[in-house]
Amino acid sequence: MTQAVLTISSKNYSSWCLRGWLMCRMAGLDFAEKIVASNDPAVRAKLLLLSPSFLVPSLTHNRIHIWDTLAIGEYLHELSPDKHLLPKDRAARAHCRSVSSEMHSGFANMRSALPMNLKAHHSNFKIWGGAKADIARIAAIWKECIVEHGGPYLFGENPTIADAMYAPVCTRFRTYDVKLDRLGQNYSETILAMSDMAEWIEGANAEPEALDDLEAEF
Repeated sequence: MTQAVLTISSKNYSSWCLRGWLMCRMAGLDFAEKIVASNDPAVRAKLLLLSPSFLVPSLTHNRIHIWDTLAIGEYLHELSPDKHLLPKDRAARAHCRSVSSEMHSGFANMRSALPMNLKAHHSNFKIWGGAKADIARIAAIWKECIVEHGGPYLFGENPTIADAMYAPVCTRFRTYDVKLDRLGQNYSETILAMSDMAEWIEGANAEPEALDDLEAEF
């Protein structure tokens, strides 16, 4: 019997649910998915960036309830330290937490200008200045991490919490045809080629419903 339940919403639109789900997979956790319908008003508000707080994704494990994606990641690291969701080296762990937290709290311009939509593709999409600055900062983070830690993931040979945090950005860059340098493109392709990402994307493509509020913008 599965001990853990991860509550998520839309696989097509929810970047936060993808992050939590990837972390659970990286940790090797045996979990069941509980899907909250995206026609729920609270879910729609969160997906459309109209709600400052919503408790999805949330993880229930051994009667412990954890919400907020970074809290889930920290819990999973404590649960399975051998999976190295955070790097072994203390300095690298601090770096990993820093770039993960920056993703967690920042990049509002990119979030609003390039909403996650795995089913869509917008070639030659016009990106306004605020979002361009966010994209440049993300590319700089990726380069710094990969140059310092050797790649192919941000902190070396194994994916970490940081890779889960930036994975939805890779889907956004593909959806909106964002041009990256070779290092950034290689990293994005590495993330999108992960078997867990392929499974998530397959689930997103199978979702029947669409959020007209998002689709109508483009």
